[in-house]
Amino acid sequence: MVTAKTRFKILVALVAISGFSQGMLLPLLAVILEQNGISSAINGLHATGLYIGVLIASPFMEKPMQKTGYKPIILLGGALVFISMALFPFWQALWFWFILRMTIGIGDHMLHFGTQTWITSTSSPETRGKSIAYYGLFFSAGFTLGPLMTNLLSVHMYLPFLLSSLLSIIVWSAMFWVRNDMPDKDHQTIDMSSSMNRFGQAIKLAWIAFLPPLTYGFLEATLHGIFPVYGMRIGHDVNILSLIIPFFAAASMLSQIPLGIWSDKIGRKKVISIVVSGGMAAFILAALFESSALWLFVLFAFAGLCVGSLYSLGLSYMTDILPKSLLPAGNIMCGIAFSVGSISGPFLSGSFIDLFPNISFFYVIVALLAIVLMANIFKAEPGINSAQSNT
Repeated sequence: MVTAKTRFKILVALVAISGFSQGMLLPLLAVILEQNGISSAINGLHATGLYIGVLIASPFMEKPMQKTGYKPIILLGGALVFISMALFPFWQALWFWFILRMTIGIGDHMLHFGTQTWITSTSSPETRGKSIAYYGLFFSAGFTLGPLMTNLLSVHMYLPFLLSSLLSIIVWSAMFWVRNDMPDKDHQTIDMSSSMNRFGQAIKLAWIAFLPPLTYGFLEATLHGIFPVYGMRIGHDVNILSLIIPFFAAASMLSQIPLGIWSDKIGRKKVISIVVSGGMAAFILAALFESSALWLFVLFAFAGLCVGSLYSLGLSYMTDILPKSLLPAGNIMCGIAFSVGSISGPFLSGSFIDLFPNISFFYVIVALLAIVLMANIFKAEPGINSAQSNT
């Protein structure tokens, strides 16, 4: 069996391959469906399958983990991902691919739930931000590299799916050398009703920590799904837009670890307020200079440096606030918040573009960041693991 340090490396490698699969799937299926003459509306609706899978799975994962431990949840989640990925070439039907997308969403959420909870439960308070920042960094790295697989479509349409499935199997198999561990339990029996109660407890105690993951989901889905449409409407070339968007994710990889370490030193709340303020400044300037591709390159990179780490910062903040017995519920809520942001982002920003064609799309993002900043400023500093006495 492997050491705790090696286990951590395997867990973040699994997160990287999960990010790679997600980052590949979104643009790859969008391109294939577009080439097959599927309307953009159906194409966009089809893309929500991944996040619908997350929402479907969320209420049912805590009880199995409490019974079996982290490892079986991670193994099952990983298996669902690589099996579903390998099935895409067998039947090219819209409804079948939608089911596979939902299954990958379920598997990915199980994988993330298991790895997140394991990492957050075993990280020390002094280095928690740094440990979870590595989690965010490896997911971002995978998500950034995933879209490059669309280039393999020119070789064969099904090559990206099979290659991604093979990579997933290789990393997934390393879990067999990891010793299983059990999450901390409280003294109540976990059934559906008690799980709902625990979600309610987690929201009541740590709702402020779920806003950053929601915001990150909103940003990621909106910048990938709606900004290209808006960019073309204001006169930018599609090839330039395809280069601008990755600057956000690439820059976020540079700041993940420094921001995680900084949040360990001065506190999660202060760092979240600072980076959200920086993100607001970046997108206000983007609205003012949106006609300049050069400015958009610079400002997307600056925005990524600031708010590209919101998910991992929110995850660290949640871990600070909740007791260990509520961490499984808290990790599930982070995934739900991210999915809600990912589903609502393209819809709300797309509707804004249609309703207010003469107002910059970037102001939707600024408005959301302003709400998060105000909530973070006016919410009293929660006690670290303040719920301990309540569980």
